[in-house]
Amino acid sequence: MQAITILENEYMVAWDRVTRADVLRAIKEYDRLGPERFFSEHGFAPTTTYELAWEKRRYPPKAILGTAYEFATGQRLGSSDFEGGKTGAVRVLGQLGFTVQEKRRQEGPDK
Repeated sequence: MQAITILENEYMVAWDRVTRADVLRAIKEYDRLGPERFFSEHGFAPTTTYELAWEKRRYPPKAILGTAYEFATGQRLGSSDFEGGKTGAVRVLGQLGFTVQEKRRQEGPDK
């Protein structure tokens, strides 16, 4: 397996330490706490661009990956410590076998 270490904002993030199991644990934590409490406890915000699709549900990829990193390493990342888009969380989650898609727009009543 290829090591994924990225220098982001002067900070070395060792994504190769994060496993698929860590991501699944973060998803379970999100489900257990609910969005508001999850964001409050882990220091992230709702997603704006992408969403992680898992078992017919949608999750904020950056928040899930950041929490998975904390579970894997014991080191907490802030939202500004790494990128969430195609070169960041989306890519890392994709390499772990997860599906991350552009966020679907909310349909209004006239659509």
